[in-house]
Amino acid sequence: MCGIAGTYRWPDGKVVTDRLTDTLAHRGPDGAGRYGHRAGDGEVHLGHRRLAVIDLSGTGAQPMVSDGLALTYNGELYNAPELRAELTAAGVRFRGTSDTEVLLEAWRRWGTGCLPRLRGMFAFGIFDERTGDLVLARDQLGIKPLFLLRRGAGLVFASELKALAAATGESLEVDHAALVASLLYYWVPDSRCAFREAEKLPPGSWLRFRADGRVERGRFWDLKDVAAEGRERARAGEQPDVAAVVEESTRRHLLSDVPVATFLSGGLDSSYLTALAARDRPGISAYTIGFRAEDARFEAMPDDLRHARRVAERFGVDLHEIEIAPNVLDLLPEMTYHLDEPIGDPAAINTFLICSAAREAGVKVMLSGMGADELFAGYRKHLANLLALRYQRVPRPLRRGVSAAVDRLPVATSRRGYRSVRFAKRFLSFADLPEETAFRRSYTMYDQDELLALIDPDLAGTVEDVLTEHADIYQDNDLDDFVNRMCLGDARMFLPGLNLTYTDRSSMAASTEVRVPYVDVEVVKAAFAVPGNRKIVGRQGKAVLKEAATSILPREIVYRPKGLFSAPLRAWMSRDLAPLVREVVNDGVLVRSGFLRRDALARMVAEDAAGQRDFSKHLWHVLTLEYWYRDATSGSGQSTRLTA
Repeated sequence: MCGIAGTYRWPDGKVVTDRLTDTLAHRGPDGAGRYGHRAGDGEVHLGHRRLAVIDLSGTGAQPMVSDGLALTYNGELYNAPELRAELTAAGVRFRGTSDTEVLLEAWRRWGTGCLPRLRGMFAFGIFDERTGDLVLARDQLGIKPLFLLRRGAGLVFASELKALAAATGESLEVDHAALVASLLYYWVPDSRCAFREAEKLPPGSWLRFRADGRVERGRFWDLKDVAAEGRERARAGEQPDVAAVVEESTRRHLLSDVPVATFLSGGLDSSYLTALAARDRPGISAYTIGFRAEDARFEAMPDDLRHARRVAERFGVDLHEIEIAPNVLDLLPEMTYHLDEPIGDPAAINTFLICSAAREAGVKVMLSGMGADELFAGYRKHLANLLALRYQRVPRPLRRGVSAAVDRLPVATSRRGYRSVRFAKRFLSFADLPEETAFRRSYTMYDQDELLALIDPDLAGTVEDVLTEHADIYQDNDLDDFVNRMCLGDARMFLPGLNLTYTDRSSMAASTEVRVPYVDVEVVKAAFAVPGNRKIVGRQGKAVLKEAATSILPREIVYRPKGLFSAPLRAWMSRDLAPLVREVVNDGVLVRSGFLRRDALARMVAEDAAGQRDFSKHLWHVLTLEYWYRDATSGSGQSTRLTA
């Protein structure tokens, strides 16, 4: 895993590329390289920071240049051995054992036609000295990031947005529409970018820049098509062997010349991967987290540690336990800087601390269970939306009575929180709504009226645009299966926009590569060939994955209640961060600029403190947005500490 950057026909391209590459040093502490060449009436410059994982020798160094092609590449190809064998049979001679060289030679032979053949995670730029063309490409599912910024015929690109901000030598203009979207979702969706000029290359696509100024776009993989093909397979009675597909993907993801470890929460997804990995790599290490006892009690969090210990003992795994008792006042600005865009999910802190501990122990590569919930309908929202269909058949007067009764219940007292009440209030906030609106409301932060009350009234039209975009993406399919419609929506929005994003930035901030075996093209194809009534059976989400996991895991691990890879937010907000929240509400940059309305924020704080509503996640995101906005508008490019 690495950091890539470059410029194409950009003024002072060499200097700018060096600046881009330096900003990405944390992504690749094992080496640095740069390449330059004429490109039409300008120049191309490619930069690279290397985290050496496969072929640790100099033959894997980048940018890799061979017979007129120059490649800067971030990722791993899990089918590199097969591609290497095919290319060797065609007469290609390889100098080393890296997948970088496999990618370069695959491009030479097949051009963009090689992209659908690639199985892995990747983002790269490849330059052809003969034609003067530069092509950028990003993997099928958006696991690896690629940002770009164009001015006239010039281009800069990089693995992280902060690099573009640093390289342009000026404060880029904030896109307030993207910030409105981040308030709704608590992240910036992959279709938008927090800076107006910048953009994200969409998953499964490529972009070609020609020396004569022409620009061409192409798409080589589309989740909508994959879901439609899966529907046809299901209709034909073609049932995928989920266990075999997940096992094969896990085995491929273990390919490495350095130690590999796993995340192990004690839940189904990480336990299944860890058990499979331990079968292939006996004595593999795993990392798990726990929280301060008082925080866990206050949050009413389940004790996941004992389950992780049991899995580790059963499969001979070397388990490392990390207590999450962070100084959040210090970590919040640090994480905001590394995450690139405002992301209000505290799980990013967990990932960063786990990866930091693993890196200190000499581990460069970790496997994560990310993606299983999205693809196999494992989130509470999936079951809740199904239950909402039944709830809508309850007589309306009875529903009104239930809603009024639940509304009066507190979500917390001064000593503890009530998770069941929080869940009930959340469910009733969307249970009566139409399908797409209910699905959006089941995982986003605000309904339309709440969002309008929170922000500058001049941005009302932007709210409508953001909600319309969600509806357009969610409804862009012809699936007749409600569960798979939700899974497709998650795979297109939630997975690349939030979970893969914070996983990449948090892990790379600790110079660690995280691999996601469930987010694999073959696993995705299998997942959408499974009908929804096999994903949710009764009140069991991920039923088909649980069935597969029983071949290796104890049933009490497979069928235990779902845990949370989250943080004790209510405890942090009511203790560690309470003074900071008051400062941001009363005198924060977002309030003073008029973007957020002080009265709406103050009302949220008061209702949260009184235990009437749980706004801890909302307020956490406001803090991340405040830090990000200060940095973005200061022009410094560095985190600014707010006083508390």
